[in-house]
Amino acid sequence: MGKTGYEIIKALLRTEKSTTFYEMQNKYLFLVDRYANKIQIKKAIEQIYNVKVEKVNTLIYEGKTKRIRFQEGRTPQIKKAVVTLKEGHKIEVS
Repeated sequence: MGKTGYEIIKALLRTEKSTTFYEMQNKYLFLVDRYANKIQIKKAIEQIYNVKVEKVNTLIYEGKTKRIRFQEGRTPQIKKAVVTLKEGHKIEVS
């Protein structure tokens, strides 16, 4: 039993760096499920946004150790995906 596209793709990240990506290079930055692979991410983007994906690159960020008073904890580990769309395809960001 696999995950749906909406369970794999958590959010479209809209930062200053990601804005220059999709304006200049037709690349979009997504926050994705930590255990999803590139093929699952590609299928989920194509299903949700009705576009053709050329390439998917992933980045895993380790959680940082944080301290509050005498208690020590960690921030969660996250995974980002940089998705390159084929020529002529675009995701509407509002």
